[in-house]
Amino acid sequence: MEQEKIPVLAVVGPTASGKTALGIALAQAYGGEIVSADSMQIYRGMDIATAKPTPEELAAVPHHLIGFLPPEQSFSVADYVDAARRVIGDIYSRGKLPVVVGGTGLYVTSLLEHVQFAQIPRDDAVRAALQAQAAQEGTAGLYAQLCQVDPDSAACIHPNNVPRLVRAMEVYRLTGKPLSAFKAESRLEPSPYRTLWLGLCYPDRQQLYDRIDRRVDQMVQQGLVQEAAAAYAAGGMGTAAAAIGYKELIPYLEGQGTLEDCIARIKQETRRYAKRQMTWFRKNEQIQWISRTEFDEAEEILAICKKKIAKAAFL
Repeated sequence: MEQEKIPVLAVVGPTASGKTALGIALAQAYGGEIVSADSMQIYRGMDIATAKPTPEELAAVPHHLIGFLPPEQSFSVADYVDAARRVIGDIYSRGKLPVVVGGTGLYVTSLLEHVQFAQIPRDDAVRAALQAQAAQEGTAGLYAQLCQVDPDSAACIHPNNVPRLVRAMEVYRLTGKPLSAFKAESRLEPSPYRTLWLGLCYPDRQQLYDRIDRRVDQMVQQGLVQEAAAAYAAGGMGTAAAAIGYKELIPYLEGQGTLEDCIARIKQETRRYAKRQMTWFRKNEQIQWISRTEFDEAEEILAICKKKIAKAAFL
């Protein structure tokens, strides 16, 4: 029965660990296509802030679920899972190997562990009213309300993430029941996927933090500030305001902070995000970890992955 399932390679790990490069190398080696599992790379624009694959990387192998939504559109975990399931089915139907690559643990786990989400109501009028409230009053009031009625959801949502704040409050106003309660009712069903999990990590945390600092400096050189300024000038960042690399620059863009301080904050928040990612992924005992502290050459890492794939008789 297991062999009848769709084979999927999953490449996970913290930000700046080299997932994109490894995913592409594996896709090239095994005739695969990339399915992104990043909650911010799904949006158009924000290319530098979200560290999207470069045009050269995108051309190397087919990529899916990158840059296909406008920043103002809400996109839930359930929406992602529905979209990714369709993409994986299409890839496999064409005789290709799906390679899921990303650091958004909730996306990857919900997809590959086959979480079935409870049916949650929607209402365009209620959503529009909440969006108007956020636009007129800012997000602080909306976030404070969410903290009162659904602290579990509030703990997982950035105060500037308007679409997710609106969605959580929309559910509560429609049902009197917190969104977190609906998610708790979601259930696992037998997965249609036979997944081999590969993870990149840095046992020496300082090595990862140094890599993050270098990446942020590189992003600034590539035009991160200009990208954020353009989004800000366009009349509100929408979902972009929740992206690390944008929200930290808002004080500078509003003349209330220095660029140096804002860049330092980006590095700090990215390090914290990487720590949260590792906390999530360490719960998954299926992940076969590859230490970037021990192995740093791309060819060496690919060779290790090939050995793991062969040992598991995965393909």
